[in-house]
Amino acid sequence: MKEYLQFIGGQSIRGEASVTFQTKNPADTREAVASYLQGTAGDAAAAIHAASNAFAGWSGMTSIARGRILSKASQLIEARKSELAQLLTREEGKTLGESTGEVQRTADIFRFFGGLSYTLGGQTIPHDLPGNLLYTVRQPLGVFGLITPWNFPIAIPAWKLAPALVSGNCVVLKPASQAPAMAFELARVLAEAGLPAGVLNVVSGDGRSVGGELASNAKVAGVSFTGSYGVGRQVYKQLAERMARAQMEMGGKNPTIVLADADLDLAVNLVIRAAFGLTGQACTATSRVIVDEKVAAAFTEKLVAKVARLKVGPGLEAGVDMGPAVNAQELAGNLEHVAAAKAEGATLLCGGNALTEGELAHGYFMEPTIFGNVKPSMRLAREEVFGPVLAIMAVDGFESALALANSLDVGLSASIVTRDVQKAMQYSERIEAGVVKINQISTGLALQAPFGGVKQSSTDTFREQGANAVDFYTRQKTVYLDYSA
Repeated sequence: MKEYLQFIGGQSIRGEASVTFQTKNPADTREAVASYLQGTAGDAAAAIHAASNAFAGWSGMTSIARGRILSKASQLIEARKSELAQLLTREEGKTLGESTGEVQRTADIFRFFGGLSYTLGGQTIPHDLPGNLLYTVRQPLGVFGLITPWNFPIAIPAWKLAPALVSGNCVVLKPASQAPAMAFELARVLAEAGLPAGVLNVVSGDGRSVGGELASNAKVAGVSFTGSYGVGRQVYKQLAERMARAQMEMGGKNPTIVLADADLDLAVNLVIRAAFGLTGQACTATSRVIVDEKVAAAFTEKLVAKVARLKVGPGLEAGVDMGPAVNAQELAGNLEHVAAAKAEGATLLCGGNALTEGELAHGYFMEPTIFGNVKPSMRLAREEVFGPVLAIMAVDGFESALALANSLDVGLSASIVTRDVQKAMQYSERIEAGVVKINQISTGLALQAPFGGVKQSSTDTFREQGANAVDFYTRQKTVYLDYSA
């Protein structure tokens, strides 16, 4: 079992914490993966102080010098890819293939922002008078708090960290307690790559204590948060009190629309990957399939037959298609949604049960689950499950499908499967979502493109990922120079 201390000021220390907690393998809870300290508000304050002290030196470096450190980190992550992927699977539960892909994405993120360091800057603007120069520069804001979730425990910290660091900011990272190992391993990699002490600090522990300090401490210029709407709204309110910068990315109830002209085999494959890949534990996962009633029966038959063949098991085992839920609480929540859907009259088409026999007896496993005859008023049609539970909803044509897709107060990712280019383009224009996928899975994002939601899925201000990500972590200063005299 690994043991992680708080990482503050470039050192692993105990800090104020007197309580520890352990993570266990969700595929086999007899295995303790790692132990951590239950950090306090005082630990968070110490980390903020260390970051504040490091800011002058780090921000004084050129962006290119900072970028070289990120590029070196990318190389170190790739060299440790197999080791990190196995640790990720043991702590969070996803399949080894999924974990390996996430670690590789992390390396790619640091490589991307290392390269972007050569282009960071402002612009020269034409002045209306001769002998005058008008230009802008980008400047870092100071210390940022990053609050990250458990479902992508290395990729999401990376896509927040990289733009913050390359812009010249210092960071306090608070990872989710279900799977903090990857955050501490990232800190280790970045330190080895040459990141100065105090520029990155990692504090594990309770969200109210550590996250509350990050949101309320006057030395923190802003917070980037990914998680639930309820927690995100609370953090946002704390930041608004002192007019600090806020970036909240929250949940979704993502639709995939299947029109009557769609290639049904393609649609089935896309929905399976988007709904049951990552055990459905992704904010962009498909949880609603809105299908034209003309092809609903044929689509459903194909889908159920193929889902029934998915192999559920430990993520480290070869040939497994879907791993366990991350913990007992998530599994119980999934099964509660199953029970509620049955009680409200939805038709269980496959799955719906916890898996407790044989090698699965000590893990948080359940069958991939599909419900038909789901009505818009049902909980399953309105609430995010964050697990492998899919609702099929039949509609009368494109307009009805679009209206149903837009009927909720969230809007993160939305997919459509169709051969009709006109309908596809109308969908891209009219769907209320931050990410639109046409004949693609609702999950999966290009790291070089902006990402974020609308409505209650996001504060809908600054986007994450891609070159746009640095906007959140910088301010623009406009300079007027008169050299005519």
